[in-house]
Amino acid sequence: MLGRPKNRRKQNEKKRASLLKLPKLDWKRWGMSLASLGALGAAVSLVLWSLDQPIDSVEVRGRFARVSASDVERVVKQQVRNVGLVSVDLEKVRAAIGTIPWVDSVTVQRAWPHGLTVVVTEQVAAARWRESGLLNTRGELFLLDARHVPLELAQLSGPDGTQNEVAQRYLAAQGRVTEAGMRITALRLDARGAWEFDLSNGVTVRLGRRQIDERFERFMSTAVKVVTQRADDIQYVDMRYTNGFAIGWRGALARSEGGSKNG
Repeated sequence: MLGRPKNRRKQNEKKRASLLKLPKLDWKRWGMSLASLGALGAAVSLVLWSLDQPIDSVEVRGRFARVSASDVERVVKQQVRNVGLVSVDLEKVRAAIGTIPWVDSVTVQRAWPHGLTVVVTEQVAAARWRESGLLNTRGELFLLDARHVPLELAQLSGPDGTQNEVAQRYLAAQGRVTEAGMRITALRLDARGAWEFDLSNGVTVRLGRRQIDERFERFMSTAVKVVTQRADDIQYVDMRYTNGFAIGWRGALARSEGGSKNG
């Protein structure tokens, strides 16, 4: 009975000793593994070095009317100078091309073994902004001071920061007006928040500051027929009435009738 505690202590000591023993490392195997990893890394580096060759060709694709393919190529070559095909920063190249006037979107891809392929989409001008700015089909002001402004585009204007709002209203209204056989040539938002637009037949339509959508719809449903029939006699149509509209006549009609209200 007295010997059991001693035996138990010996057993516990053996267990602790076994737990403290570390497994023996197979240094030879580890050495071979490290050597293999080193060889693999060297092989990868060699492959990357062999692929990272100087870029000597740039293919530019796109339908160009305002952008010059040679300008795009020149910008690309400035960005890839002293870098290889693997190490070139494609996003940096794309951003540099995006600074060229009239460029809307750009994609840049590697073309193995020594080139880049660039696809450029031009901006589509939907309207003028004030005197020399240009708005695209999304209502974005992409050129503030254009050298060549297409005069056939409608001229939009408004307070600073309202270009997108004015453009969106123009884009929404132009299709409706075109269906009626006319075209919006100008759309204005003044500092007080009042809207008016000019038609291709010389008639100005005044919408005012409130219920703009409702007044435009009323113009299209009631006044547009009179405007198309007697455009030469009409100077403006005023839609700022609850149940109708007023017509401002030109010349002799203006003196004889002053102005007439419909509705």
